[in-house]
Amino acid sequence: MSHPHDHPVADASVRVATPWDVDAVGAVQSLVWHETYASLLSSEALAAATPQEFAQVWKESLAHPPSGAYRLLVACSGEEVVGFAAIGPNADPDATQVDGELLVGGVSPPERRAGHGSRLLNAAVDTAGVLGFVRVRTWLLEPDRATRTFLEAAGFALDGARRERVTGPADGDVAEEVRLTAEVPQ
Repeated sequence: MSHPHDHPVADASVRVATPWDVDAVGAVQSLVWHETYASLLSSEALAAATPQEFAQVWKESLAHPPSGAYRLLVACSGEEVVGFAAIGPNADPDATQVDGELLVGGVSPPERRAGHGSRLLNAAVDTAGVLGFVRVRTWLLEPDRATRTFLEAAGFALDGARRERVTGPADGDVAEEVRLTAEVPQ
């Protein structure tokens, strides 16, 4: 018998995205960018990070997927898309064909701490294995300690690679990125 103050467990799931998800994914990505990168990106870059811009990119990507093994996953709370993750081949100079990459992802800030990120990351790593990858790499802006802590808790580790990422139109609009790598469980 349930107690009247018990909260039902939310219907949480992860699935492969469909073309009908692009608006929701764009909205989540815009929220994540504005929260995570507000202090790192130029005002021009942030102004361009609208739900509509991201949705259009995802719409084109799903309609005309790049060659190779790519998947866009979404985390759902009930029917609502609350997170996303894109996985594909790693294009770094030292990559081999067994290196996959977590290209981009995030969970809507109000929906965090409910397990969506962990489910999404686990599904992304599992998907990488299904696609034939034995490692998953991801690039992260150096100052983003919260995401780094989350990834490290999930088995990712810094692998020593670093690069600069242009974050705006002016000279000096660059941020340092670090790369983390995890083995795909076999």
